Amino acid sequence: MTTAAPTQRQTLSIGAIVHNQFDRAADLIGLEHSMRRILAMPFRSVTVELPVHMDDGRIEVYRAYRVQHNGARGPCKGGVRYHPEADEEEVLGLATTMTWKTALMQIPFGGAKGGVQVDPRILSARELERLTRVFTSRIAIVLGPYRDIPAPDMGTNAQVMAWMLDEYSRRKGYTPAIVTGKPISLGGSLGREEATGRGVLYAMQAYGEDHGIAIKDSRAVIQGFGNVGAHLARFLHEQGARVVAVTDADGGLHNDKGLDVPALFAHAYVDRKPVSEFSGGDAFTNEQLWTVPCDWLIPAAVGGVINRETRNAQTIECKVVVEAANSPVTSIADRILEERGIPVLPDFLVNAGGVVVSYFEWVQNLQQHPWSLEQVNAELHKRITTAYRSVRDLVRRNDVPWRTAAYMIALARVAEAERLRGHNDSRK
Repeated sequence: MTTAAPTQRQTLSIGAIVHNQFDRAADLIGLEHSMRRILAMPFRSVTVELPVHMDDGRIEVYRAYRVQHNGARGPCKGGVRYHPEADEEEVLGLATTMTWKTALMQIPFGGAKGGVQVDPRILSARELERLTRVFTSRIAIVLGPYRDIPAPDMGTNAQVMAWMLDEYSRRKGYTPAIVTGKPISLGGSLGREEATGRGVLYAMQAYGEDHGIAIKDSRAVIQGFGNVGAHLARFLHEQGARVVAVTDADGGLHNDKGLDVPALFAHAYVDRKPVSEFSGGDAFTNEQLWTVPCDWLIPAAVGGVINRETRNAQTIECKVVVEAANSPVTSIADRILEERGIPVLPDFLVNAGGVVVSYFEWVQNLQQHPWSLEQVNAELHKRITTAYRSVRDLVRRNDVPWRTAAYMIALARVAEAERLRGHNDSRK
């Protein structure tokens, strides 16, 4: 299960971060007022209460959300996260980011997100299944392979998607394309589990080629050792990078000569043991992670962890920040890093590998024709590097930050789709 808790509470909500970034890019492309309102507001937001029978006979009630932000370019697409702090504002912010992410990657989806306010680590497998089935039944009316397709996110995994598939199929008949990130034996795609981490690697490789930072022998620091951070660490190690520090929810580990990533992967990701209990380095706190000098600083957990309030934005020492998590850098921290000359590769460019391979899985399900792992990875590489180059070229032409350029491209594409579908107003 994907679990990568924050090192500190978010100091600015993901929704606020996304809104601030939206305004900056919308100003630069001259987006008209009416279109700004269309793109800023969600198409549909559903809140449900989930009564769940616990193993001891009690009934617990959990609050859950599914937000569909925009479907102008295709059915909505987005993960489902199980996390104690998931709320409607966070889910809306993440759904909005998914709209821009799918547009930037040129895949025919809109943006959605789901969240359940629960700590999945304290539930038994049977309780987790009951929760998932109740959640699926309560939101089934807004789901569909051409309407809204969930996927795994923080606190969920392929097994949760299998339960969602089964619950939905009980009502509609077997519908493998209703979720992505499923087990392979139920129509999942090869390469999906590690797709987000692999996509981050591809983005880093493209940036490194342009800016003279070879992956081999470079120094990487990774905050978060869940699905994304763990797989990325493994890929970087295979490419000859030195992963010198990592953290999870319980603390971190540092080794200036480079951690034994394969052994750490087995210890922390496979066996689910705390990173700090691994013997291959010096244990340290989550806060100390931000003080480790490196080439690549990679927040891969949750939003808002690089910010002004904790002063890590003012003190981190790296050549580039790579947003493997969603909205890990607050808007103010973004400006601070910009002033310090530290570029930030934005989340919906860097971590789009998961939704890209989810798209491939959806296509395979609809065609009933599985792809080879080589085909999946080759197509993923093509999508990530094509999007990277489009953002890079706009950065060079307009002298704007990477995030702003990515937003400008994504907003323009979604706005065009809205206009072509008849949502047009020539007044500013």
